[in-house]
This record gives sequence, structure tokens and C-alpha cells, in this order.
Amino acid sequence: MIVEERMKTYINSLDMGNTPFLQELEAQALANRVPIIRRDMQSFMRMLLAMKQPKRILEVGTAVGFSTLLMCEYGPEDLKITTIENYEKRIPVAKENFRRAGRESQITLLEGDAGEILKELTGTFDMIFMDAAKGQYINWLPDVLRLMEEGSVLVSDNVLQEGDLIESHYLVERRNRTIYKRMREYLWQLTHSPILRTSVLPLGDGAAVSIKTGEQVL
Repeated sequence: MIVEERMKTYINSLDMGNTPFLQELEAQALANRVPIIRRDMQSFMRMLLAMKQPKRILEVGTAVGFSTLLMCEYGPEDLKITTIENYEKRIPVAKENFRRAGRESQITLLEGDAGEILKELTGTFDMIFMDAAKGQYINWLPDVLRLMEEGSVLVSDNVLQEGDLIESHYLVERRNRTIYKRMREYLWQLTHSPILRTSVLPLGDGAAVSIKTGEQVL
């Protein structure tokens, strides 16, 4: 573990960072204990955006809008993002951050329960970023797959649950066991789906990256 931490520290030291506005927003979020994507995940997202050049992104879990604005900054100029947030206290903060960044025209913020909103969305997205209630990922998956077309990318963040996921069920705190069970089922579904190709990566707190390869043949 010591070697792994040293490697992570070294890799992060190579990162050139974000724009001054994003760095300021990151510092504010960390000071206020608002969870945002970690440095190695940020670097990966910048690279993925450069490779994929998505035109339409769906984000499930806005928080204060840090990852939303990172995707705006490093995605193509004509990128449009639809982002969903249910926590009322963070919604006005996210809106203000979008205004300050001058990105309001690129972002559609949908307020409310993601499970209900996902059922009502139509069309498809080039990329979907899941970073909300981890115990709900498995419940949202059918609608998420419906909103993907062949070649669409699904990025699921925080899938290793601070290492809990690799532990025995009995070593996980009782209050976390439901999330543990659901996340294991979610990862099994991603890695065994006939219409996805998935890699689980040790980035941040774990990330699963899935590409939709086609429609399921019944």
C-alpha cells in the first residue's frame, strides 16, 4: 500500500492541473467537504474527453458543478451537458458556478430524483458520467443503457467504495452492506453485459469505463 501511495503521489505530481477558475472551485469544494472527482480521475476525464470529443453528455450527480465545468472546459466547444442534482442546498451553488464560468448556455440542470428524471429522458448521449448515490447505480442502469447508442461511453465513479468492495461482506459495516451488495451487482452487470465492454480501473476511488457495442439481440 505504501508503494501504491507513492506511485499515486508521483503520478499526480506530473499533472499540470486545470484552469485557475477550476482550481479555485476545487479548493472551495474541498474546504467545504463537498465530494468532487479526485485528481487522477480529473486527468483521466480530460484525456477521455480529448479522445471521444462528445457532443452530448449526461451527468448524474452535479454537486457544486465542478465535474460539469471540467467537462465543459476540456470537451469540444459545441458540447452540451445535461446534469441531474437532487440535493437542494447544492443546486443554487452549482447554478452560480455555471454563471460565473460563463457556461450557462452549455448546461441544462435538471432538479430532482435521478431515477424519475432518467425515465423521462429521450434520445441518446455520447457519454454518461455517473457520480451520485452509489447504491442506486444498479437501479438506474436500464435507463442509462436505453440512453446510450453504439459507441457511447459510460463512466461510473467511486465504484470501489474506499476499498470496501474487495472485502468480505462480513467485514463491511452493517450500514454499508446494502450499498456493497448493490455495487457488486452493478459491476457484475457491467462486466457481463452482452452489449458493453467494461474495464474497472483503480482511479480515485475506482472507476468503471464501459463502451456500448450494440443492441442486445433477443
